[in-house]
Amino acid sequence: MTPQASYDALDAWIDQHFDEEVRFLQALVRVPTDTPPGNNAPHAERTAELLKDFGFDAEKHAVPAADVQAYGMESITNLIVRRPYGTGGKTIALNAHGDVVPPGEGWTHDPYSAEIVNGAMYGRATAVSKSDFASFTFAVRALEAVARPAQGAVELHFTYDEEFGGELGPGWLLKKGLTQPDLMIAAGFSYEVVTAHNGCLQMEVTVHGKMAHAAVPHTGVDALQGAVHILNALYAQNDEYQKITSNVAGIKHPYLNVGRIEGGTNTNVVPGKVSFKLDRRMIPEENPVEVEAAIRHTITQATAERAGLSVEIKRLLLAHAMTPLADNQPLVDAIQKHAQAVIGEPVPAVGTPLYTDVRLYVERGIPGVIYGAGPRTVLESHAKRADERLQLEDLRRATKVIARALRDLLV
Repeated sequence: MTPQASYDALDAWIDQHFDEEVRFLQALVRVPTDTPPGNNAPHAERTAELLKDFGFDAEKHAVPAADVQAYGMESITNLIVRRPYGTGGKTIALNAHGDVVPPGEGWTHDPYSAEIVNGAMYGRATAVSKSDFASFTFAVRALEAVARPAQGAVELHFTYDEEFGGELGPGWLLKKGLTQPDLMIAAGFSYEVVTAHNGCLQMEVTVHGKMAHAAVPHTGVDALQGAVHILNALYAQNDEYQKITSNVAGIKHPYLNVGRIEGGTNTNVVPGKVSFKLDRRMIPEENPVEVEAAIRHTITQATAERAGLSVEIKRLLLAHAMTPLADNQPLVDAIQKHAQAVIGEPVPAVGTPLYTDVRLYVERGIPGVIYGAGPRTVLESHAKRADERLQLEDLRRATKVIARALRDLLV
């Protein structure tokens, strides 16, 4: 079969089975994986059941409960599906994560209904990244049905710790020696192939003052006022960060966000303790050690400017930036070639301000890129917001691109 004939056959198989692919995705969306609390093992069990219907045996790798609970989650079972095709050739891993942030408020569709309206499926994780459980699975099914390789292998890595940093997802599988692919593709969107991404430092800051009755506030030390002073010092850094620009297309500059704050005991009590959690995005050119040291310095300096305050600083996450490995070029070339053919427009290779699990593979010398089913921007997908949705045509197109790329890479 000529290459073009095999591409046509792959496209036709995916079109013929697309309703089945949509139903598969709906079944995945209907099992919640809100993280926190992070009880993700039931979704892995359901995924393994569905995969078995396709003749795919999923290895279930349960992370020990004590490790998961110490990490702040309830259960994690990571899945590996191994599909060998012959001796020699490369092993290509396809990774998507099933854990997602809770739906939050403001939805006009049930976040777990997987309702389809005007060609879009609504629901938490429809776009990020249960959609790529479907695109990757059906790309492999198509490949085996009409263009089965004579060598190499594909592995499906369906993991459940991206929102907390990936260390008990792909990081755990890699550390335990359960997989060592030659190349990898991770869940992404359809109109760009991502070759680099930001790093992320997350910290919890606890400000201690002294509780007092609100009628005699001078007898206490207001931890909330102290926290506000520290927060103002941190937010002021964003002006300086805008002067630090990245050379990677798609990535602009570092930035800092405080996403959670809590404290106090009652309205008539001067708060004695306030804590907040910050997220500092790092461009690939930054040194994470220097970034963390600078953040700690800003916090301790601001604390010292207010009498009676003390502070505790705890690192929650340090995710290194993803920088491209030279050997990722075959992935980039194959995806760009077939995205152009399927979508009808060029798909650029760019960086993204997000951070992902791909870095865990790249840190171990495994070249990887990000590509999958989704719109042009995170904003369009409503990822991590109300009414997350996926255009079904983007799912169809991404499945075809991945299937075609696998066919080329495994020749």
